[in-house]
Amino acid sequence: MATVYYEKDTNPDLAKSLKIAVIGYGSQGHAHALNLKDSGCNVRVALHAESKSRGKAEEAGLEVLTVDEATKWADVMMFCTPDVPMRNIFADNVAPHLRDGQTILFAHGFNVHYGFISAPEGVDVAMIAPKGPGHRLRAEYVTGSGMPALVAVQQNPSGHAKDRALAYAWGIGCAKAGVLETTFKEETETDLFGEQAVLCGGLTELIKAGYETLVEAGYQPEAAYFECLHETKLIVDLLYEGGLSYMRYSVSDTAEWGDYTAGKKIITEESREAMRGLLKDIQSGEFAENWIKESEAGSPNLLAHRKAGQEHSIEKVGKELRGMMPFLQQKEVPQNN
Repeated sequence: MATVYYEKDTNPDLAKSLKIAVIGYGSQGHAHALNLKDSGCNVRVALHAESKSRGKAEEAGLEVLTVDEATKWADVMMFCTPDVPMRNIFADNVAPHLRDGQTILFAHGFNVHYGFISAPEGVDVAMIAPKGPGHRLRAEYVTGSGMPALVAVQQNPSGHAKDRALAYAWGIGCAKAGVLETTFKEETETDLFGEQAVLCGGLTELIKAGYETLVEAGYQPEAAYFECLHETKLIVDLLYEGGLSYMRYSVSDTAEWGDYTAGKKIITEESREAMRGLLKDIQSGEFAENWIKESEAGSPNLLAHRKAGQEHSIEKVGKELRGMMPFLQQKEVPQNN
């Protein structure tokens, strides 16, 4: 049976007694820092001297230090930076100042699991990984609810690594929803697989394929958009609230019958074999090595894919339709991204 921790299993007084530095102020970092601040924790944000995020953090009432200064000051440091630059930040700005008894936390196990970051023996290494993007972590906290998270301990010379990690989870609001105990290996490999096979890669290709099939058959792009993209949220909300069975209960009998009869024609044994291949590349480290090489080369393939995706017909049609929905707070990708 899985071990799940809740607020009753955490120590808020411990959270408030620690000096906590959040490294980074992007999607995850801003949510962690603001949630900790609102929970009464002693938190500071760690950024490089020229960071464009410095002003945003200061405007939010947070004190900002350089990463070197924060490492010297903090009891606990949480890495909320992108995976690729993280190892250099650790090597250049964190490692030289580490001391026995400190705790380094990670919001994702990528660098530790694949060996890109290795802490000294006297330093605790643990993970609190919220299961969702930063803006949702912040929104759930503000409304008084919470986002589930994972906790793992990689290195525990002090004997208190899990206690500190769970106290941190309390500070960002995750203990309200539940904190599942795992390992760095399990979190990293399942997270990468889920992103590629289902949540991002699988879902976006499925949506585009459905849209393109309808448009190629002569149906209006707008009708294809509504059926294959817009209604995805309605189904996902049902899944989120009650699982597969509740979704099937909530839709029409016709839709439920189509679920059972068509699903396996789309997700075939060939699809499952492709998933196994993705998982194998993740487990072996091949995906991580290829991603590091791509990023260090300036991300040419990533940028090309991004540009092609932004120019797809479904994006242009969707923008026009969303513009006609006053109840939506339409989101736009910033220019040059």
